[in-house]
This record gives sequence, C-alpha cells and structure tokens, in this order.
Amino acid sequence: MVHIAELPSSLFAFLLLLGACLGDARNPRTPSVPPSTEETVETYTNYYGYVKLTGLLQSLAQKYPHIANLSSVGQSVEGRELWVMRITEDPHGDAPGKPKFKYVGNMHGDETVSRQVLVYLVEYLLTKYGEEPRITELVDTTDIYIMPSMNPDGFEKSVEGDCGGNGGGRNNARNEDLNRSFPDQYDGTTVNADNVPEVAAVIKWIQEKKFVLSGNLHGGTVVASYPFDDSALHKQQGFYSKAEDDKLFRYLAMVYSQNHPTMKTGMPNCPDSQDETFNNGIINGAEWYDVPGGMQDYNYLHGNCLEITMELSCCKYPPASELHKEWDLNRESLLAYIEQVHIGVYGYVKNAVDGAALFNVSIVVASIRHNLTTGKYGEYYRLLLPGTYNITAAAQGYTPMTVPSVVVVEGKATELNFTLAPVVNEGVAATTHAMPAPNGQNLPSTTTSRPVLPPELQPVQPQDFRHHGYSDMEVFLRDYSRKFSSIAHLYSIGRSVENRELYVMAISGNPKVHEHGEPEFKYIANMHGNEVVGRELLLNLIEYLCHNYGTDPEVTKLVNNTRIHIMPSMNPDGYEEATEGDIKGYRGRNNSNNSDLNRNFPDQYFTSNETRQPETIAVMNWVKSIPFVLSANLHGGSLVVNYPYDDDKEGLSQYSRSPDDDVFQQVSRAYSQENPLMHNGHPCKDLYPNEYFEDGITNGANWYNVPGGMQDWNYLNTNCFEVTIELGCEKYPWSKDLPKYWEQNRRALLQFIRQVHSGVKGTVSDIRDGTGIPNATISVKDIHHNITTAGTGDYWRLLVPATYYITASAHGYIPLGTYATVSKDHVELVDFNLTRVRSDANGQSPVGPQPTQTPSEKAFQSLIKNLSLSQGLEKLVTSTAMESRFRYRGYKDLSGFMQGLTLNFPKITSLHSLGQSVEFRTIWGLEISNKPGEAEPSEPKIRFVAGIHGNAPVGTELLLEFAALLCINYGKNPAITRLINETRIVIVPSINPDGRERAVEKQCNSLQGSTNIHGRDLDTDFFGNASQHVVEPQPETRAMMNLILDQGYTLSVALDGGSLVATYPYDKPVQSVENEVTLKYLAGVYAKNHPKIHLGNTGCSNNGQMGNIPGGVMRAAERQSHMGSMKDFSMDFGHCPEITVYSGCCLFPAAEQLPTLWAENKKALLSMLVEVHKGVRGVVRDKSGKPIVGAILVLNEGVRVFTGEGGYFHALLAPGNHNIEAVADGYQQQRKQVVVFSNEAASFIIIEFDMDNRILGLPREFVVAGAAASMTALVVTACIIWCVCAAKSSRQKDGFHRLRQHREDYDDEIRLTSMGSKKSLLAHEFQDESESDEDTLYANKI
Repeated sequence: MVHIAELPSSLFAFLLLLGACLGDARNPRTPSVPPSTEETVETYTNYYGYVKLTGLLQSLAQKYPHIANLSSVGQSVEGRELWVMRITEDPHGDAPGKPKFKYVGNMHGDETVSRQVLVYLVEYLLTKYGEEPRITELVDTTDIYIMPSMNPDGFEKSVEGDCGGNGGGRNNARNEDLNRSFPDQYDGTTVNADNVPEVAAVIKWIQEKKFVLSGNLHGGTVVASYPFDDSALHKQQGFYSKAEDDKLFRYLAMVYSQNHPTMKTGMPNCPDSQDETFNNGIINGAEWYDVPGGMQDYNYLHGNCLEITMELSCCKYPPASELHKEWDLNRESLLAYIEQVHIGVYGYVKNAVDGAALFNVSIVVASIRHNLTTGKYGEYYRLLLPGTYNITAAAQGYTPMTVPSVVVVEGKATELNFTLAPVVNEGVAATTHAMPAPNGQNLPSTTTSRPVLPPELQPVQPQDFRHHGYSDMEVFLRDYSRKFSSIAHLYSIGRSVENRELYVMAISGNPKVHEHGEPEFKYIANMHGNEVVGRELLLNLIEYLCHNYGTDPEVTKLVNNTRIHIMPSMNPDGYEEATEGDIKGYRGRNNSNNSDLNRNFPDQYFTSNETRQPETIAVMNWVKSIPFVLSANLHGGSLVVNYPYDDDKEGLSQYSRSPDDDVFQQVSRAYSQENPLMHNGHPCKDLYPNEYFEDGITNGANWYNVPGGMQDWNYLNTNCFEVTIELGCEKYPWSKDLPKYWEQNRRALLQFIRQVHSGVKGTVSDIRDGTGIPNATISVKDIHHNITTAGTGDYWRLLVPATYYITASAHGYIPLGTYATVSKDHVELVDFNLTRVRSDANGQSPVGPQPTQTPSEKAFQSLIKNLSLSQGLEKLVTSTAMESRFRYRGYKDLSGFMQGLTLNFPKITSLHSLGQSVEFRTIWGLEISNKPGEAEPSEPKIRFVAGIHGNAPVGTELLLEFAALLCINYGKNPAITRLINETRIVIVPSINPDGRERAVEKQCNSLQGSTNIHGRDLDTDFFGNASQHVVEPQPETRAMMNLILDQGYTLSVALDGGSLVATYPYDKPVQSVENEVTLKYLAGVYAKNHPKIHLGNTGCSNNGQMGNIPGGVMRAAERQSHMGSMKDFSMDFGHCPEITVYSGCCLFPAAEQLPTLWAENKKALLSMLVEVHKGVRGVVRDKSGKPIVGAILVLNEGVRVFTGEGGYFHALLAPGNHNIEAVADGYQQQRKQVVVFSNEAASFIIIEFDMDNRILGLPREFVVAGAAASMTALVVTACIIWCVCAAKSSRQKDGFHRLRQHREDYDDEIRLTSMGSKKSLLAHEFQDESESDEDTLYANKI
C-alpha cells in the first residue's frame, strides 16, 4: 500500500487505495441481532483475512461478553487494527489478583500458522468455559490476552503455499522487520518509530499491562527459543547469551516443546534444513542466530514479563488443509504454557503506616540479578522454579524488607506479602526480615530494632536551586515526567507568540484523566516574564511531590486525592528577555507582542480593544476544558495574597467585593499564615515603606485596579476560585537566594492546595438510573455565585464553615435543596438525586401509546449521551485522527475528490449534481448515509454547505476533509459508523465555484471572487416568491433553493469566513425571532466546541469586530443585516434552522493554516452530527395506526414543523420544557409537553389523533338533526313561495318589458365596472412591486 505521504497531490488517489483495506471498528460494535451459529463454529479449513478475522472476533466477543472483551492496542501502517481478545472472568474490569498472560502471533506477516492457532485457542477457551474444569479454572484465575496478528498488513500481502517466505509479507508495510525493531540492550533503538507503529503500540501495551508471562508465535521451523536473542558481540550464531533467569527460561521452553509431538523430538525435518536439530526442541536465541531488536528480550528487560518464541511449522504459509493438524499439534502446548503463569511467588506490597498499596517497588530475589516491580495495586508475580529463596521488597524512602527461606513448590505459587515502613532518615536503613512459620506462612521479625515512626516524617527536600531557562526547564519537566510516569504527566496547552510550549505537569494517582470525585487544582507562574520566583518554586514543588510520594504521608494523601496541575511559565518568551538581578524593572514583563498578559483577559466592567494573545487564549481554553476548583497565580514584586475582585466598575482603588469574599479571604490566609514573612503584613519596607496588608492579604481592587486580570476571569467564567500571590519584593532575584524562597513558601504551597478539600462536594445524579448529570447548577442561598457540575455530575463548592441551604437544579429536572453544615477540618459530602419533570401538561404520568426501545436504540441513546460530554467527543476526535495533506482545491480537483469518495465508498455515498453555475460548473451535493438515495423519513437530515462567497474557501476545504473523515472511518470507528447509519448527511462544499476560481490565496480582505460571475452576492439572492425578484434568481441560487425546498432537513450548517463568530437567523432586520432560544443554543453548540469562537473575541482587526461577543454567538442581523440570505430562506421556506459559522478573520488564508483551522473545527463539526439527534422526534398517526402526512406541529405557540412521509417529524429544541400542539384536518387537536435534555438523544413521542366529530364546534348528532329540520322548513317555504309567484305572473311580464327599455344604460354600467376592476388589479400589482421585501417576506412566512 502507498502511504499518504507518498501520494500525488490529489487525495482521490489515496482514497482509491485506502478503500480496499478498511476493516471494522476498533472496538466491537454491538450488532442488532445475535451472531449466528455459523459465525462461531470453526471448520479449520480456511485462513482468515483481516475483514473476516475482525468479524469473527467481534462475533465471539458479543456472544461471550461475560468472559471476552475485544479491543485494539493500536493500528498498523495501513490502518488495520491490532486486535486483542481479553479472556477472563469480568473482562471489562481492572482489579488485581490475577496474573496477566499474553500470546502474540503473526509478527512476521507470512508466518501464518500462529495467526490461525491463536484464533482456534480463543474459540476453544470460550466454548469450553463452564464445560471443562481445566479451562474454567484457567480463565477464572488468569487474565489472558491473545493477539492473533501483530502484522496484519504483511499477512494481506502473503501468499498461501509460500513455505520459504518469498512473497514479501514478512515485514510490515514500510518494509521493517518487526522482530528487529524493539529497543535493544546493546544497540538501543535503531529503527524510526514512525516506521513501526505496530511496535510502538505493543511497547505501550507491554508497559501498561505489566504482563507476567508471554509467548511469541512464529513459523519456519519447529522449536522454542528463549532469551537472550543477541549478544554484545553480535556473533552470527553459536554464542550462548545467558539471561539471569536462564534456568527458568529453559524450563518454560521445555513446557511448550515437550507437549508438542513434533517439537519435543528436536528434529523438525524441515525441507530446507533437514540436518538442523534442537536438543529437547529448545534453543537459546543467540546461540541459534543473533537477533538484535527482538521482542522477547524487550519483554524481559523492560516489561516485567518473561517471553519465549515458538516456531510452529516448517512451512511459513502452509495450505489451509494443514491447519487442523497444526491446531492438534499445538493445543496442549498452548494451554500448558499458559498454566505456568501460576508458578513461583506472588503477593502485595503495602505501606506499613496506612496500608496503602505501593507501586514500582522492586522485588529482589537473592542470587538472581533480575528484579521486577509491583503494579499500581502493589501486586507482583515473580516466576520461580521450585526451591528456597531469599526475597526482598525495596523502594526509595522505605526500609527494605527481606523474607528469607521462602519455599517455592512445584505447580502452585506461594503467596508472600510485604509491608514496608517509611525510613526515619537517610542515615538509618534497617532491613526487616521475616521467619517462616510452621504452617508455611511467613511472619515478620527484625534483626535490628524496628524504627519507631516519628509524628512527622522528614520529607526529601529539593537540592538543585538555579534559574532554569526555557530549554533547561523543558529537560527538567520531561525528565520528571519520564521518571515518575505513574504520577506525573507532562502536556502542553498551547504555544507562546515565539512558538514555545506552554507546559503543564499534572501530578496525581491517575494524572492523565479527570477522576470522578477528585478535585482539580492548578498553579500558574511567570505570567509576567521577569517575575521568576514562582517559576522556580513550581519546579521545586514538582520535585518535592514526586520524590516524597509514597514516603511522606502528607504528600501521598494530597497526590492520591487531588489532581494538581502545575504551569511553571505562562510567559516563556518574556522570561528569555528578563535579566537576573532585576528588582523592580519591566524588561521581559510583557509577552513578545508587548502585551501585559494580566491585563489581557475579558473584563466584567471594561471592554478592551487589545488583541487577545495566544498565551491568554491557551489558558482560557485550558481552564474551560477542566473542572478546576481552586487556583493561584504566582507573581513577584511584593509579598501578599490578593483576591478578587481586581478592579472596580468605577475604575477606582477601593474594595471590590465578590459574592464569595469570605471564601477568598479564607484561602488567602491559608497561604499567608504559612509564610513566616507574608502574614506580618509589611512586605517591602525598603521599597515601599508605607505599604501594609493586614494578615498579609488584600482585596485586589483595594490595592490597585487591574482590569483584564486572570483571577477575576477565572471566578466569573468558570467554577474556579483564583487568587494572586506576590512571592517577594525582588522580581528576578539572584539564584543564590532561591533556597530561601523555597523554605519560606514550601509549607504555604502545600497548605493552599489543601484548601481545595474544603466546603462541600458531591454528585448530582438522575434518580432513575444513577447517571451523573453534567452542567447541573449548584446554588447556595444568599451567595449569588453558582457553579456547575462536571462531565460525570461531580462538583466541588468552596465555602467557609457555616450552615447553608444548597440547591441542585438542571434542565428537565425538579430542583432539590438541602441544608449542609460545613466544618473547618474536612469537606462535607452532599449528593443530589434529581427527578425528571413529567412529560405531560398536567404533571401526570403520560397516557396513550408509549414507544418501546430496542437494544440497538438504547445503545444509540447511550452513544449520543457519551458524545454529548466533552470527554466523549474529544475521544472521538482523537480516535478519528488521520494523516492529511491540506491544500486548496480548484474546481477540477474538488470534483475529482468527491467522485473519488463515491468510487471508494459506494455503499455509503451518492453524488448529485444540484445544478450549474453561470459558467457551467457543477454544484455538487454529496449524500453520506448507510442507504444513500433511499428515503428514510425516520432519520434526521443535516446539511453542511460552504463556499457561497468564493473568496472564502476555507469552509470548502473543511467540508471536504470532513467528508473524507466520515467515509474513511465508516466501518472502522464504531461511533462514526453508528452516526452515519442513523443520519442522512448532505455536504455541499462549493455553492459559488465560479467565484472561487477568481479568488486569490493569502488575500484576507479582498472581495475578488466574493460574487458569482454576474457580480451578484448569492447570499442576497434567496427570495421566497417571484414578486420579490426584479430578475430571475441566479443559477447557483436556484440550485440551492431547490435543494432546500425539496428535502426535509432538520438542521443546516453553513461555513463562511472573514470573522470568528457563529450566527443564527435572521439576517434580515426583524424585531423578534421565533424560537430564538433554540437557534441561539444551536449556534452555541458549535461555538463551545471551537477553541476560539466560544471565547467571544473575534480579534479581527480587518473588519473592526474587536469587541466581546458573549459565547461567540450573535444574531446574524447584528453582525451585518441584509435581505435575501440563504439562512433566512431555509428558515422561512425550508422550515429548517441554519446557523452560519465564520471560521476565521482572514477570508483566504495561506494553505499552511488549513491544518490548524481543521483542528479548530473538527470537534465542532462532529458536535453538530451529534446535536441533530436531539430535541424531539416522533410520529403522528390516527387510532388505526395510519400515519398522517402534513400534520402541523406548533412548538411553543410559534414555530411550525410538518410531518413528512410516514408521519415522522423531528424538531431541534433547546434544553428545557416545551409545549407541542398538533393539528391536522379532520382530527381533534392534540397537546403534549416534552422535556429536552442537553446530553440526551431526542425523545420519541407518538401523537395519536381522534377523528374530529364536531361541525362548527358543535356535536355531529346535533348538527345533523338541525340540518334535517332546516331542510324540511325550506321545502315548505319553497312551496308557499311558488304558489304566490304563480298568482303574480302577469305583473312580472310587465316588469321585464321595462327592463329591456333600459338595457343600454345597464350595459354601460357593466363596462364601467369592468374597467374599474382592471384598474384595481393594475394598482394591486404595482403596489406588490413597490412594497418592501420585508413586508412581502412577512406575508409569505409560514
């Protein structure tokens, strides 16, 4: 396969090549029906290619979910999943107590027997579980992982019957031998990791799982080889390279060989090497031949795992007819080898003080110089042969413990647990021993007196105090992240103006993710580049936390219960400009754009025209993405803690009190009281002799006004309480003074972190199923500042000791309140279980038909709920990453690209010509669905359009990439697959292809290409009836109008350029907008999932839009009012809400910016695919079940929705309560009330109509009887009139005679009336042409 980087410029060629290699989803997708028996009954007569292998494994995982779980550890070069089947009791959990075992097959793609026998092993374990006691015990007591193919790309290239491996499938798709690509103990890493993603994935897997025993299955002969595979001399063959566990390795290899009828003979009799023999069927790897970079050596040296390599057959790719024989030969060996994971010793290592598990503790066996380490639960498994051993558990900061004379018996592991006592000081290192007890247990005793733990252990202090430049700081952070990877995780939130990373170190028991119930805390320093003490203190703090975790109870508890984020430098550019010894200067204070970052945040009182800086934007995005609770911003130049508010609405230096003033004072004092100088209140007597701060704290605005400060923005825009800490009078002190600053602040830094555990915390859940409710509001009576719950419903609310009335509320739920008393010494736990609001108007349980859900529908609802959470959507963004080469495509390339998608993905795409431009270029519409071209009225339809202005082509490229992402991930990513299966997606990437051809790249403000070839702005050309057109609509407009009118869309998203904002209808100047709450909400969904738009500052100097736009969302007319827009037409005549997203300030930026723009918009585009499934949907029918087409549903007494084919309807609504009124001719009106939730799929409702038996509002029987009586009276009256008229016939004749005499006058009157009518019609027509467009649109609006 050709890699994308080697392709010509058109992605079309790439897609043609990629189409053949698409597999199924990385994680198994739940089928709508159970797998058939044919899918799981083995015939042993065929090899399984990638697609069939994937289907089989998924089928097995679905059939045996109680003991099987299928997952992927990564992907091959060509994007195939590296499937792993986990087989054990509770395969979805992660509890300790069972050793982990793995088999890896097909590492060389053309050595295929291993691939098949591992599939057969999977089937055997699953089908025999519960039937055969041996298998049942093995599965119950062992955590088994089986990877049938590590090199699926190579397998696809290999040829059945190729015994010698001449078909070219041995290596991966980049021609790298995977068993020569692991880091080698002698040569290091010799292969570029980018060329071997399979190896990178397996290395990560090995490091994460801490396997105990493993087998690597190959082909080409019949033997079991064991480490080491190479030697320092790299002698080609004949050199025995002995591992420390050589005897154990020989034993393990013998277990496999002696249970294999052919292997145990040691004479494989392979045709190409008939003289080759192996004593007992085993051999040392290097003695056979030197293999640098082999996997088995890596497992032993770096993975806690003992691995051997089994060669299963002389022929690498034998005919399929041989498979059953190979399975029979290997079955017993495979099972017997797994059972060896239960030999030796096993147990746990715990802290003697609090019983906490200790991870990364070395388990040392005397006389065997190979140690392994404990896992995250303190567990270990040390394989040993029968014998007597002295075994030690040792960890930094703890007194080692040795248990002598541990007896290991054959066939069963001996349990041996350790408890380690923290050391008193580094001068005492007493070793604790244990003596075997008569009953076989080992009881601890000490040869020296056991240390008595003092009340307070002495922690390890930082030793290296110096100023760290950017490069030095980067090395420091990377080093600590690597050394302490179990608790420290380094990441970057963005880059500075000069492209330096804004690093953050997260320190926690699980530092990479937010754990439910664990508060998030942050420190930020060096915001002003020349204020450097905070930068060095935070590096010291990282060192202190890492070195003392597990030994110091205070640090251990803090790290285990808090996720601590430390940003040493927010302004690395300014730091590089600053100079050591600066006491009160300004050099380096600002960033490289000379902007003071602590004046650059949106302010509650004042609007600044200053451009938002990249450092500021990065921090704002970061703070909004993590549910931070407490924070401190470390500065220099004084010695005080200042707290919000930082400025005053009058701009005066006076006390500016926040609603949580008491809390801010409490946390500020917590810091200042632990600093021996700060709490005195006289910070800098030499520099500022008159300055005094009581208790060492101050209200920010009372000190001096700081508009645009970071601490106020944190408090007002997020859940986070932040203060600013001034650490010393000198901004850039000499390095010799740094130890003094650490000593003054180390206790205060820890004490401030502890404040995050004050107040109340808990979870807001749905009482029905216990699921957490995100974005629920937590309000405290008499404190006018609310916070919201995080993604899983957890919250933390800082409060001072007192009794409070706390309320939890959420859309669609009945609010719930309770009293809580907050104490000083611990956080109060307050959980809320909310009840949903009833769905009918009377507050009663719903009556009438209720929809039932299939398992598939429930699974889809669960998917929507998961993707509605930021973490779920973020995972989808990450899991769909693909390599792309961005560029601008002209019309020809665009057409080829879209045709390429349909050729490669014909089952899910359909390409349509919507019409042609003035210059006869086709306006393409691409439909993506699991049944393209077929009507599926029950599914929502979403339209993505771009390019209405040809000079703003970014949207066009984004939609082309979006289309490729959807197609390529279909059948591969389960979430994308399900979304496509449940949605009809139409993508129109270029409405104005003629204008696009005339536009010029890198022209941010040019209007060239904005209009079509006739000079018409197409977004002013959409009108609802002919009377509004002076001329016929442009052909491009007509094409889009037909699309909008002919299709029942649920939502439309249009991409444009020249600004950074999301807009909603209308573009025309109207006083009010029906359903504005929903329209604004939809635009807000896009904005909040865009890293810049939601910040509300366009920063577009080219168009003058520099102010703050709340949430980055505005009504379109407020941006630029005009008539005839596509958005308004879609609303008024297509009955479909359309939002327009302006993706960037520059209309036509350089192509180099496209990857960044794609990264910014990818999540937002995916969020709209999720959002289209929300709101309310259902079906309208009569009592007989007949669907009613054309029924009108009036939402909230305003917006109308019409039922389509099958009586289906779907309306998007903002979260909350909504009223629905259903009307249809001949039926009684129906009313319903529905509740829409922000994170849930649309509620499905059934509306059943009764026949309307009323006539003119009266009962039918009454009207019929009245009509009969009326007819009788009319007949009688007619008879009377006839008699009277007959008597007067002579006088009537005389009357007609007179009428004829005046006929001429009568005809004249008729002619005049006729002329008057014509004048009236002309006048009406003239008036219609002259009336305003707005009035006409109002008249035509439905």
